[in-house]
Amino acid sequence: MFDRYEAGERAILVHINFSDESSREDLHELQMLASSAGVSAVDVITGSRRAPHAKFFVGSGKAEEIANAVSATDADVVIFNHALSPSQERNLESVCKCRVLDRTSLILDIFAQRARTHEGKLQVELAQLKHISTRLVRGWTHLERQKGGIGLRGPGETQLETDRRLLRERIKTITRRLQKVQKQREQGRRARVRNEVPTVSLVGYTNAGKSTLFNAITQAGVYAADQLFATLDPTLRKIELQEVGPVILADTVGFIRHLPHDLVAAFKATLQETQSADLLLHVVDYSDDKYKENIDQVNEVLDEIGAGDVPQLVICNKIDRLDGIAPKIDRDEEDKPIRVWVSAQENSGLELLKEALTSCLANNMVQYQLRIPPQQGKLRGALFGLNCIMSESYADNGDWLVDVKMPAKDWQRLVKRAESDLTSYLVQMH
Repeated sequence: MFDRYEAGERAILVHINFSDESSREDLHELQMLASSAGVSAVDVITGSRRAPHAKFFVGSGKAEEIANAVSATDADVVIFNHALSPSQERNLESVCKCRVLDRTSLILDIFAQRARTHEGKLQVELAQLKHISTRLVRGWTHLERQKGGIGLRGPGETQLETDRRLLRERIKTITRRLQKVQKQREQGRRARVRNEVPTVSLVGYTNAGKSTLFNAITQAGVYAADQLFATLDPTLRKIELQEVGPVILADTVGFIRHLPHDLVAAFKATLQETQSADLLLHVVDYSDDKYKENIDQVNEVLDEIGAGDVPQLVICNKIDRLDGIAPKIDRDEEDKPIRVWVSAQENSGLELLKEALTSCLANNMVQYQLRIPPQQGKLRGALFGLNCIMSESYADNGDWLVDVKMPAKDWQRLVKRAESDLTSYLVQMH
């Protein structure tokens, strides 16, 4: 049912430059995506347009040029570096006489090849089903009408309607399963909060070196390769930091320009590790000329998944490819680390990274002793809900004496929501 590649398939890549900056894609990125999918590019066709053509996306002359290139190179598939509508795909296929895929289908295929865990496979299938549901007509044009005749009169449902119904049912089933997985992850997160274990999540543009860095810090042996989307399934490992204690490090899927919305939605469960993290390590490939655009793109997706407010520490990776740059920590006016320059491949700068992590996480936790009067039962309930109570006792007058330790962001949230002034209950501060 899905457009799946077989290794060694021959493809023609099509890249169009638009005058509008927001619609532009990167040709080198398309070549890397094709390579990651196991496709060999036999030809690259480029062009320029002000806006996409309604029928073919490219002009009719360019469509003929692509068709001629397909017959000349004996290509199996044409891959566009842009999002195509279902009708544009159909029209191009009728001209080129071969399969035509857009950027979204290509990314989905790579995801399908890379998913290893049960959850990862479910998320990919959900994204594929949502994408393919708009393209069903293509496969069933000969069955759009009901067949007549003895033995062929059915319940009044065309083949197309049957397929749509089956797709809807499968999407509902997968969504239910993913919600179950989401609850299980939530329980794991609650246990970590209860044990006061901070979570640090690695984020960044695809192929920035997150998994290589993850392996260098944790010795986890996670699959890492110089290709796009080498990591799909989230991996969690525990590391020990001086002054902080145990910390959970999470490796997550990489982001990419114009990541399909279905994909972002499907990977919400995975990306929840990012939302609930105490700190994000934003890994940036500083040897890439477009690193600034990549940073903006990652921040855009973080905002989209509700993780835009989580504190970030930028990791400037791959400094071994740059001249005259040594491992170092950049700090702000308050002496707080904001950037760490490392090379995960060469294992250089990792001690500085751990030093910066310790500094950030130690600042992220607050520890207070509170004296709460008996009538503040609601506040007491809120503290129990945050699982932040270290010890408790009662004063002679019935006041509740409690030692709490929690992330600074949780304390700030509590202060804002509290009906009374929380600072008036402070006994001592650590």
